[in-house]
Amino acid sequence: MEETMKPYHVTGDALSVFKEGISREWVMTNGIGGYAGSSVIGAHTRKHHGYLIASLHPPVERYVILSKVTERFTSGGAVFDFETSQRGENYKEGGFRSECVEGQKYLKDFAYDGLVHFSYQAGDCSVEKTLCFEHGKNTIAVSYEITNNGADAVFYFTPLFNYRAHHDGSSVSDLKFETRHTRHHMYLTPEKNKEIKIRLIATDGEVVEREQRFDENMQLQTEINVEADCIDNNFTPYEVKYTVPAGKKRKIALICTIEASYNRNVEETIENEYRRLNGIIKTAGYRDQFANTLVLAADQFLAYRQSTGLTTVLAGLPWFTDWGRDTMIALTGLTLATKRFDEARDILTTFAMYVKDGLVPNMFPDEGTEPLYNTVDASLWYFYAVHKFLTYSDTPKNYAYVKEHIYPKLKEIIEAYKNGTGFSIFMDEDGLISAGSGLDQVTWMDVRVGDWVATPRHGKPVEINALWYNALKVMESLSVYYDEDPEPYHLLAEQVRESFNREFWNEEKECLYDVLEPDKKDDKVRPNQIYAVSLPYTMMSKEREKRVVEKVKDELYAGCGLRSLAPEDPDYHGVYSGCLAKRDAAYHQGTAWGFLLGGFFTAYIKVYGHSAQTMERVKEMLLPVQKHLTKGCVGTIAEIFDGNAPHTSRGCYGQAWSVGEILRAYTEDILPFL
Repeated sequence: MEETMKPYHVTGDALSVFKEGISREWVMTNGIGGYAGSSVIGAHTRKHHGYLIASLHPPVERYVILSKVTERFTSGGAVFDFETSQRGENYKEGGFRSECVEGQKYLKDFAYDGLVHFSYQAGDCSVEKTLCFEHGKNTIAVSYEITNNGADAVFYFTPLFNYRAHHDGSSVSDLKFETRHTRHHMYLTPEKNKEIKIRLIATDGEVVEREQRFDENMQLQTEINVEADCIDNNFTPYEVKYTVPAGKKRKIALICTIEASYNRNVEETIENEYRRLNGIIKTAGYRDQFANTLVLAADQFLAYRQSTGLTTVLAGLPWFTDWGRDTMIALTGLTLATKRFDEARDILTTFAMYVKDGLVPNMFPDEGTEPLYNTVDASLWYFYAVHKFLTYSDTPKNYAYVKEHIYPKLKEIIEAYKNGTGFSIFMDEDGLISAGSGLDQVTWMDVRVGDWVATPRHGKPVEINALWYNALKVMESLSVYYDEDPEPYHLLAEQVRESFNREFWNEEKECLYDVLEPDKKDDKVRPNQIYAVSLPYTMMSKEREKRVVEKVKDELYAGCGLRSLAPEDPDYHGVYSGCLAKRDAAYHQGTAWGFLLGGFFTAYIKVYGHSAQTMERVKEMLLPVQKHLTKGCVGTIAEIFDGNAPHTSRGCYGQAWSVGEILRAYTEDILPFL
C-alpha cells in the first residue's frame, strides 16, 4: 500500500481533554455528495456528524444512516468502554444540563491521511480503528485490528442507526424501522422510506439483539453554541459480539450500506481508496506536504451530479450544495492546480447548460429544484474560470471545446450585462456595472433576514466592476484567438478603465470605495477591493495597487482570512456566534473569510515581487493557515473565522473556495519561488 501523504496526528491534551477534543473535527466524502464526520475523539457535536451520511439523489438529499459505532470490551472481569459523548437535555434559555461520557481517555492517537484512524489502548488490548468509504457509493467500512496481550477479551460493537435529513435531529418516536438479522447481517428498513434498505455486515463475530433499543439524549455542543435544538437519538437494536483470545491479534470490520451492490472485502476497499488518493497526488505533481494536503482536501468538494451526469462542486462541508459563485472562484485551485482538467471541463459545461438571461446560477437547491439566479458576480467569475482553464490547459482541443460550448454563453452574458437583465443588473453610461435594488442581495455579501438586508451594496460594487473589466479583456483575447473582431471589447474595456480610476479611488483613505451608490460613495474599508489588484487583467497604476494591498493588509488581514470589515468601523462585529440572527449580523461585518486570502496573496506578491524578503513575509502570513489544518477540521480549511483574535474557525468546517483559492495562490505564486 502506497502512502498518500504524511499523516496529521492529534495527540495529548487535544484528545484526553474532552472540551479540547470536540473542537477538532474530521471529514471524508464519497464523491457523490455523501460524507462522514465527527470530532477527533468520537463525540458528535453537530447534527451533521455521522459515519454514513448518504446522498439519496447525488449530490443532494443527504440523510444520516449510520450515526456511529461504539465499542466496549470485557477482559479479566474488567469493562473498558470507548464510547465518547455528551448527554443531557435540549438547550433552553438560561442554561442546559449535560454530562460527558469520556471513552476518549483510552484514545492515544487520531490520524488523518485521507482516511481517519483511531488508536486505543485499554488494559492489555490495543485497538486500531479505520474508517473508509467505498468511493462513488453510499457504503462505509469500519475496520478494527485488535491486539490482545492479556486474558481472553469479548468485544461488543454497537451501531447507532438513524434515518433523518442531515440538518435535523431525531426523537425516539421518529426511529421506526422494520428489522431482521442473521449471524453476520443486520437489515433495517425505515418506515419513512421503505425504498431504502440499510444493511450492516460484520466480517466476523455474531450479531445479537440488544435490550436497550435506543441511544437517547446525545447532546451536540456545536448546536448549543448556535442556540439550536441540540439533542439527537439513535436506534440500536443489535450489536456484534466478537471474542479475541489471549495473546492473539484479530481483525474485524463492519460495512454499512444502502447500495444493492458493494465490496465486501474491506482491505481491498481501503487499498483502492489509498490508490485513488495517491493517484490524485501524483497527478497534481507537488512534492510539498501543505500542497498535497490541500490537493486531497480539494477532492472532498468534487461530486457527481446525477441530474447532469457531470462533476460539480459542493461549496462547503457539511451543508452547502453547488453554488455558481463559489464554484467559479474555487475551480482553479480544485481542478486546475490539481491537473484534473476533465472535471474542470465538466464543471464549466454544467454551468453553461444553466445560463439564463446572461446569468450563471447562484445555487442549486438541496431539494434538486430549479436553480436560483440571484447573483451578479457568478457570471463574471465564469469568465475568470474559463480564462484560467485555457491558461492551465492551453491546447487547441480545449480552445475548440470552449468555442463550441462556452464562448456563445460568454457573448450572451456580455450582451445581457450591457443591455440589462434581472436583479437590476445593467451597464451605466460610464461603462460600469450597477446591480441590486430593494431586498435583492446579489454580491457575495448576501445576508438577508426577512426584510433586513445586512450589507445591501446596491449600486456599483468595486469587485463587480473589476470583474467586468477582466471579463471584457478575456473576450478581447478570445476574439483574437477565434479570428473575430476584438475592437468592441477593447473600446468598452478602455471606457471602464477610465471610469473606474476616476470614480472608485478614495484619496482620503488611499484605497478604493466599496460601492458607488446612486447618491453617495461607500467608504467602508472592505476586502472586495483586493480583486482590482489580483485579477488577471487590472486597471490601476502600480502605486495605487500597492496602496490598496497595504490598506488591506494593515486593516483586514486576520491570520486565516481577511476581515469583511475594518475593526474601527462602528458596524464591525469581531465574533461570529450565537443564534442565526446574531451570526448573520456578523457574517459580512467583520468576520474573516478564508477564500479572500487567495486574492490577497496574489496581489501582495504582484506589488512586492518575488524577493526573498517578500517570500519570507508571505510564509509568515501563511503560517496560521498551516496550523489551522490540525486545529479546525483536520486537513482542510474552514469557511470563516472570527475577526478578533484568536480567530476561531466558524461556519462550514471545510469550504471549497477557502481550499481552492489558497491552493491556487500557493501553487501559482508562492511554492515555485520558495
